[in-house]
Amino acid sequence: MLRYLFASAAIIVSVSLVGCGLSPQYLTPEPRFSGQLVAVGQGQPVVVRVSDARSNPVIGTRGGLYAQSSAITVNSKAFLPRLQAETDAAVRMLGFTPMQQGAGEAQLNLKLVELSYKATDGNGVIKEAQLSAVYALEVQNGTRRYNGRYAANLTQGYAKAPNELTNTKLVSKVLSEGLQRVFNDPAIGQLLAQ
Repeated sequence: MLRYLFASAAIIVSVSLVGCGLSPQYLTPEPRFSGQLVAVGQGQPVVVRVSDARSNPVIGTRGGLYAQSSAITVNSKAFLPRLQAETDAAVRMLGFTPMQQGAGEAQLNLKLVELSYKATDGNGVIKEAQLSAVYALEVQNGTRRYNGRYAANLTQGYAKAPNELTNTKLVSKVLSEGLQRVFNDPAIGQLLAQ
């Protein structure tokens, strides 16, 4: 009888521990540029390149008892096509014609250099997800160059660990906010228009 009770207790403990583990997530965020820009160009061609300069596709973990097994991954191919399309759209709004390649044209190189997700304990029952995105920009027109670095941060409280859909929306939001900051910089249009 005692052996049966110990076996039952062991099963209950095992089930409880498994319940504390969180599964990994593979996100496909969709950054969006939703701002309004003043057209300063007259249709001049601009070579637009977008890239992912992060050293690791894992942006953080969901926390929980086994944090090392609850990694959140965002691969380049999951978001770069959308980021390229949105960057092209912003360049068009500025009055220029985006191109994928060319020689002698002005160039705009946008790199995602940081994307992070950190689950924290917060206050009591409410926990927090802290997200950060950082873009590096290089614009070149003839002999003139301009470099910028733009960061966006987002903190989201939660009682239950966010699912994949919710985390996809959060990562999309912080990537979009960073993109807004990039193109809110008037120096970009000024240099390209010269």
